[in-house]
Amino acid sequence: MPTVTLRVLAPAIAPTDAYARISDFARYPELTATVESVVVRPPSPDGSVLSEWAVHFRNGLMKWTERDTFSPEASAIAFEQVSGDFATFRGTWGVGADGAGTLVRFDAEFDLGIPTLAAILDPVAEAALRDNILRILEGLLGEAQEIVADPELAESGQP
Repeated sequence: MPTVTLRVLAPAIAPTDAYARISDFARYPELTATVESVVVRPPSPDGSVLSEWAVHFRNGLMKWTERDTFSPEASAIAFEQVSGDFATFRGTWGVGADGAGTLVRFDAEFDLGIPTLAAILDPVAEAALRDNILRILEGLLGEAQEIVADPELAESGQP
């Protein structure tokens, strides 16, 4: 299954503020043109929420509903699509301090559900997802610069 891992440095924002902004999905459409709409449903008894997304993706809109689980104490968010345009879409957000600012990590795996075209579509979808996440983070956090992951750090699971 294709994966996308991004590590982004945001030097002008504190980790707690970055986590608060990333967690506020309903504000995404006003902060970045990449996101057309997000409707966040009230929390379920287990504390998770359902959010309904419409995101510009290449020349169209991708739509899905995901279950989001927030862990403010760990500055992390886990998400998994429950219905929508992907066959599979799940991942995590992580926010942490770095000597140069705030480090944000986004990890996701996805499956478009078209196995016969996967070799052609997956790389295009991966590039579009990476670009969309970078645009979203720039809209949410201001200056945001992707950094190339150190393989050891990537394996450690740190933000």
